[in-house]
Formats: sequence, C-alpha cells, structure tokens
Amino acid sequence: MRKSHPVRRAVLAGAATVSGIVLLLSLKPASDPGSAQAAGGQLPPAAAGQAPQGGVNGAVTGDAAQTQYGAVQVRLTMSGGKITQAEAVQAPKGGRSDQITASSVPRLNQAAVAAQSADIDAVSGATYTSAGYKKSLQSALDKAKASAGGAQGSGNAQTLTGDVAQTQYGPVQVRITVAGGKITKAEAVQAPKGGRSDQITSTSVPRLNQAAVAAGNAQIDAVSGATYTSAGYKQSLQSALDKAPAGGGSSQAAGSGGGQAQTRTLTGSVAQTQYGPVQVRITVAGGKITKAEAVQAPKGGRSDQITSASVPRLNQAAVAAGNAQIDAVSGATYTSAGYKQSLQSALDQAGG
Repeated sequence: MRKSHPVRRAVLAGAATVSGIVLLLSLKPASDPGSAQAAGGQLPPAAAGQAPQGGVNGAVTGDAAQTQYGAVQVRLTMSGGKITQAEAVQAPKGGRSDQITASSVPRLNQAAVAAQSADIDAVSGATYTSAGYKKSLQSALDKAKASAGGAQGSGNAQTLTGDVAQTQYGPVQVRITVAGGKITKAEAVQAPKGGRSDQITSTSVPRLNQAAVAAGNAQIDAVSGATYTSAGYKQSLQSALDKAPAGGGSSQAAGSGGGQAQTRTLTGSVAQTQYGPVQVRITVAGGKITKAEAVQAPKGGRSDQITSASVPRLNQAAVAAGNAQIDAVSGATYTSAGYKQSLQSALDQAGG
C-alpha cells in the first residue's frame, strides 16, 4: 500500500479543522449579549446623568449655571421618568449673544430630549452656552432622580445639588448624598479659586464637608479664616437639604387624626436680575404654600428701599395665590420678575 505524503496529510488535517470551525460558528446564536459585555461592548446602561426611570412626572428646573456671557438655566418636562421637553428659561443675551443663543439653544434642547441625559455634544461656536446648559441640565436630572428616589423609599441613596451661593470671592455650590435620611457624603462642586482663595478653599472645604456629614444639617460652624466660603457653603448646603423629597430628612409630618400632611421647605433657583439675584424659599403643606420668603434680593443704594417695600408684598401674594401667577409690584419690575421665576422653580420641585 502506498504511503500518504506528509504534505497531503497536513492539507487534509487543515481542511478538517476549518470545517469544524465553520460548523461551530454556524451554531452560535445571532445575538449574544454576554459576549458583547465580555468584549467591552455596552448594553443600554443606566448611566450617571441619565433620565431617572422612576415614573417622575411634571416640570423640573435645574440650577442656574453662570457662564462668561450670562446665566443658563434649563427646565425639563418629564413623563414616566423620561424627558419629553427641554427648554432654556435663562440664556446669554445682548449683542452677539442673542444670535448665538438663538441658534444653539434649540439644538441643545433637541439633544437633551434625544440623549435623555446631560451627555450631549457642545454646539460649535457656543462653547460657554453649551457648558452652562449641560451643567444646569445635569442639575435638573439630579433633582428628578432625588424625587424618584423619594418615591421609591427613603432608604435609597439620593444625590442632591444645592443652589449656587454667590460670595465676595466667588460662587460656592454643595452636592450631598443622602441615604436613610442622613447625609453620607458632602462635597463642594464649586468654591472660590485663584490667588489666596486657593489656599483658603483647600483648607476649609474638607472641614466643611466633614462637618456637614457629622451634623446631618446646615447648622455647622464657620471655618476660621474662611468666613465668606463658610457662609456660602452653608447656604448651598441648606438649599440641597431643602430639595430632599417628602419622606426624606427635611420633611416633617404635620397634622393628626386619620391623615398626615407633609410639610416641605423648597428653595427655588437663583434668578439673576439687572439689580442683583433673587431667590425664594417656600414652605408647602397639604399641597398649599404656607410661607414664602426671599433668601436673596437686590441690595445696596436704592435697591434696599425697593426690596424692603416689595418683597413682603410678593411673599403675601405667593401665599394667597398658591402659585407663581402673581402681579408685579409697581416700581419693582425686575425684583418681581426674578421673584416669580425663583418661586416657579421652587414649585417645580414640589411638583406644583
């Protein structure tokens, strides 16, 4: 019998191997989610910043983000935990900014709805507006996430970002994590910087963070040598705590008998006006505004007189109306407009 040639045997063995591989591949399912993960592919994730899927409904207004050309503030309309509409209630204006805002904001609004998150591309030629938009958008999503967490149970961890507190040396903004009604983490996402401020911030902020966690509230001592930073930190921290949904640490049960009404304190976003910022804090019980106050209002010179005369009347009007559809006070047009804007922001957080 003739012996097989070695080369021929190698060719036959190779063909058999190839046939086996082809057969195995033909038996593999067309879709293999597990292999996509193993290969580093991405399945649809609940990524950070994504619209919370907790049945959140209604309007949510993000914090105003300050940019080099003016404030940007985003309001979302949500249904079933999804963004159905996005709009900028504040955006840079005046001169060249009008054109940039008109062309970029509609595109950013569309991108927010399409992405369902703050992970959207900046619009070319509108770098600052885009950055501010994304920051305020993320703030709105944080608030919606906190509301969804509150609805699902007070034991869930919630991330709450306080409003920006303006100080003599720069803005301060605090973000906290709350679980089981307690602050588990506190951090300053904005703090004064540049020159001497860098040193003050680096020494004071870690101590303020620790104090916030230890106290569980905004009643913390100022850090020596950092008076302005401490005051801004406490203001923003209180704002973050105010945003905790009903059933969280900042809500109080009121009433007796068969039902209990939840009393909540809600701080609206800062509204920038021509004469200074306006910010409103309301107390809501049984779905009604029981108290309204301006925690920030224009001051200095003529503004002191206008503020002292108009703000008490605006506070009364807010309680009487139960909404932001209140009349402007004569002679205080800008203050009234800012008050109504911040009041609406606070009501958005209450779902009103």
